[in-house]
Amino acid sequence: MPGMDTLLTKKGHACVRLERNGRTLVIDPGNFSEPDAAVGAEAVLVTHEHPDHFDEGRLRTALEADPATEIWTLRSVAEQLAAAFPGRVHTVGHGDAFQAAGFEIEAHGELHAVIHPDLPRVTNVGYLVDGAVFHPGDALTVPGRPVETLLLPVHAPWSKLSEVVDYVREVRPRRAYDVHDGLLSDNGLGIYGRMLGPAGPGVGDAEHLRLAPGESAEV
Repeated sequence: MPGMDTLLTKKGHACVRLERNGRTLVIDPGNFSEPDAAVGAEAVLVTHEHPDHFDEGRLRTALEADPATEIWTLRSVAEQLAAAFPGRVHTVGHGDAFQAAGFEIEAHGELHAVIHPDLPRVTNVGYLVDGAVFHPGDALTVPGRPVETLLLPVHAPWSKLSEVVDYVREVRPRRAYDVHDGLLSDNGLGIYGRMLGPAGPGVGDAEHLRLAPGESAEV
């Protein structure tokens, strides 16, 4: 039930697993995450169609491994899987609320952040889990309500450090865990850690945290 401790496990790049009472929810198992990142999940949420968030092979592997696994995602992703897995792939969009693997989910946002004006923007939806954990996908969406834990897209072709800092300040979470970090070297991780920590410009009262892939924390 909402309010109970949930185990957050960082997976590769933008992917996380949330576990509570033996039930598992996975968000964004893309091609920079582990091949089995979605296997064993009761529910999978996908924010958008870019391959570092949506890998069709990884999702098919999870769906074929467990007939109870279901997916919630945007139409652009759902259309690629729904015919092969009828009744198990659900289309959602901004403003929708639903239950998945025992978690209460709200969908927030509509468009991917601008990479460059010459590139078309795809759809993107963030997911607020149990009113406490927010994964925005590839956008700096502000959910419009307080959140305890922000999964912070720390580095991307569409962002710069000042925007990341200001995003944390605007959302005002209790804590922010890095995601979307698969393109950063150890040097880059160190720089971002300093800039988002006490040595940097400051992110308000939020605690900035990082989990290495495979590490977990209660949220």
